[in-house]
Amino acid sequence: MTKIAIITGGSRGIGAATARLAAAAGYDICVNYAGDEAAAHKVAGDIEKLGRRAMPFQADVGDEAAVKAMFEEVDREFGPVTALVNNAGIVDLPQPVAEMTAARLQQMFATNILGCFLCAREAVLRMSTRYGGSGGAIVNLSSVAAVLGSPGQYVDYAASKGAIDAMTIGLAREVANEGVRVNAVRPGIIDTDIHASGGVPDRVAKLKDTIPMKRPGSAEEVAETIVWLMSDKASYCAGAIIDVTGGR
Repeated sequence: MTKIAIITGGSRGIGAATARLAAAAGYDICVNYAGDEAAAHKVAGDIEKLGRRAMPFQADVGDEAAVKAMFEEVDREFGPVTALVNNAGIVDLPQPVAEMTAARLQQMFATNILGCFLCAREAVLRMSTRYGGSGGAIVNLSSVAAVLGSPGQYVDYAASKGAIDAMTIGLAREVANEGVRVNAVRPGIIDTDIHASGGVPDRVAKLKDTIPMKRPGSAEEVAETIVWLMSDKASYCAGAIIDVTGGR
């Protein structure tokens, strides 16, 4: 069976590292991105250099029509998806809950929660034996923030990732007997540009000493866990949430 993966938020950070590592493991990849077309095409080029097919696809994962269009294009060009990595996510400026606007919360939850559900739904419709599929794997990106809560900074982000933990467990149990394995990875402080996009470019340096390993993780270290969960080596894992946090 041809291995075909959709990686949301695949143009940067953990998503890009996962796309490259999955391509090296034999997957053809749809590199989903929100706005940085040049970065997505660069990742696609790296995938093609590894001898695999690559498809950059712009879609806001919180937009149902865009998500459906993405999966349908992958159906046409590559075939039915066999792995989904729900990596797309956003973080906003540090702010206490008392100051958060409804617009901020709606944007956060649309991308981080709704987007994960919409992509998972489309994947299940193609992977599940109940719907005529041949099985597959879904890996959701959570965050250690789901456990720590991010008080005074990103409680909304932490809450969105708590929802992903619950969704991972529930969906895993729902489709485990239909050939679909659903698991999650919960990264800690990882050296990517998401911190800059949240207005705190020096966050990694500031928090380094709070990590038992005394260093941030790399996108590649998280990608190794994701690609393992995608693979047959994780064939008895369903509903697992694996911390990649350096002990934090």
